[in-house]
Amino acid sequence: MITILQGTVDLAYIIGFALIGAIVAFLWAPFLTSFLYRFHVIKTPKTELATVGSHAYKSSTPIMGGLLIVITVAVITYFFNWSRSFTFVPVGVMLISAALGAIDDLLNVYGSERHSRKLGHVINLIRVHKEWRMRLWYIVTFPWTMFKRLSVWFGSRTNRGVFVHEKLTLQFIAGALTAWWIYTKLGPAWHFIYLPFQDQTIFGWTISPINVGWFIVPIIIFIVMFTANAVNIADGMDGLAGGMLIITFSALTLLSWINGFGEIAILNATTVGAVAAYTYFNIKPARFIMGDVGSLSLGALLAVNAMAIGEITTLFFLGFMFYIEALTVVIQVASRYTLGRKIFKMAPLHHHFELKGWSEEKTVMRFWVVHFMFVVFGFWLALH
Repeated sequence: MITILQGTVDLAYIIGFALIGAIVAFLWAPFLTSFLYRFHVIKTPKTELATVGSHAYKSSTPIMGGLLIVITVAVITYFFNWSRSFTFVPVGVMLISAALGAIDDLLNVYGSERHSRKLGHVINLIRVHKEWRMRLWYIVTFPWTMFKRLSVWFGSRTNRGVFVHEKLTLQFIAGALTAWWIYTKLGPAWHFIYLPFQDQTIFGWTISPINVGWFIVPIIIFIVMFTANAVNIADGMDGLAGGMLIITFSALTLLSWINGFGEIAILNATTVGAVAAYTYFNIKPARFIMGDVGSLSLGALLAVNAMAIGEITTLFFLGFMFYIEALTVVIQVASRYTLGRKIFKMAPLHHHFELKGWSEEKTVMRFWVVHFMFVVFGFWLALH
């Protein structure tokens, strides 16, 4: 566990930022709602769910409600909690991810269909194209073409919006920025992976931190990318992602304070308040939906803040249901392309239970409870 004493920050002061975040978000939420409805920022629901009763009304519910959280957190942090050492990069990564999500949301609403060449078409062009320069170009860029086509497996069934390979590229940049910050700016202590029960002997083995050196860089990049997409995947039911984010960022607030990271604790608390206000308006029937602008940015912020306070090993439990949701998508895709059949009725997991007959409310509430229990377990591990 990394501990840096930056001066005592009163817990009551930190919690006050949760109240400020909630109040500010509640105050301007009506303006955002009016704007989204006025410009009809509405995305068509998934084809598989269009006929499900609980999703019928969502065809008229606007997306990009996550702007309520992102803008509130960014503005409050800039004016009251700005620190080049501890909040500059987390907020920057959040805004980069938010920009990516906003572009995707807007293209899904207003954009025209986009298409990319299939592998067979590219191979054929390599063989028959008249210009040798173009043939050489297709050969040189063939690995990139393969990456683009393979990434489609994990995308939604739509030809609008940002392609999966484009998302992954920009998320890689956000992850690289995080890795640079942690590896070069926070100090050598962040080159270690700290395990629970540090310096204790269990079955004759003394648990010590693992020095991974520069290898922490690809680990950080992967965690930022995977967590951002995990939260995005879990944002599929009214109140689901919002409720779980409140639980996770609340735990991160307390852990940041306990470990002595005052600025990050305030950032997490501000996020709790803003997400609480958003969730109030997102409870079924939702006034608006988070959209990629919110889910991608909050997933990235979750990963950055957890790693900044040295909680890589407990992050899986702190974001438990987000990761489970993402893993069900990976399992579903792998099963479909290797075994030729689906493991779940539909991925991610919340839609599997919905198609089994669970109501949206029942699914959301049970996911909240399960998530809460694992977050508490992760919090307990982090204290050891």
